[in-house]
Amino acid sequence: MRERTSGGQGDRPGVKRRTPLASGERPVSRIVLVRVRRGGERLWRLADFAEHSPAAVAQAFSRLAASGELRRVGRGLYHRGRATVLGTSVPDPGLLLQEAAAGYPLFPAGLSAASVLGFSTQSPAVPEVSTVRASLKRGLLVSRIVVRTRRPVAWMDLRESDGALLEFLRSRGAGSELDGHATIARVLLLLRERGRFQRLLSVAATEPPRVRALLGALGEELGVARRRLEPLRQTLNPLSRFDFGPFRTLPTAPTWFAKAA
Repeated sequence: MRERTSGGQGDRPGVKRRTPLASGERPVSRIVLVRVRRGGERLWRLADFAEHSPAAVAQAFSRLAASGELRRVGRGLYHRGRATVLGTSVPDPGLLLQEAAAGYPLFPAGLSAASVLGFSTQSPAVPEVSTVRASLKRGLLVSRIVVRTRRPVAWMDLRESDGALLEFLRSRGAGSELDGHATIARVLLLLRERGRFQRLLSVAATEPPRVRALLGALGEELGVARRRLEPLRQTLNPLSRFDFGPFRTLPTAPTWFAKAA
């Protein structure tokens, strides 16, 4: 004789009985809510709850966004704001930019580079950055940020200030509020920082010819050994002439194929 089971919805064929939560266990939605509220203003990702089911976390995020606890700013990315006199705060553009770069380094460019390096006291109205990444994640970038992509892969290991200095040299010192002589003096000072010229020299082969020539002229002005600069010279066409901008007054500029003033 077959043993009978207790009645109830869960005993009907095709209906699964819910497994009760273990003692002390909380549903994922509750765990996410508590941690989000304790975390203050910040960005939240699925990876922040890697110990739980991604589907369950995504559903919890979606519910919190619907209730106003979070704001969706991209696929799988949410922002927890804070109350201000002007309303709930918005995500920091720099953080969104880092998310969009997906782990690739970002470097100040244009007037942003000039400001970071001490050539300008102005904060650019439109920030400029560059990155090695070919394209950034769509849907994350705030407006009014100029992004220059496809910088050489060799830049991956550069420091932020190294990349900014290369951007400054690429633009022939555009954005500097200093006169030509003061601009050159500051560039030489920055290049004298321990190890910096060598780091730039290590990626010089991937730079445009004008930048390679300019690095050679600056290196010679710094007193870098000729044997270290000769491989750089060999990459240049001796029949070419390059626009050095304000750097054309370097004493070493003529021997590195700079155009005459």
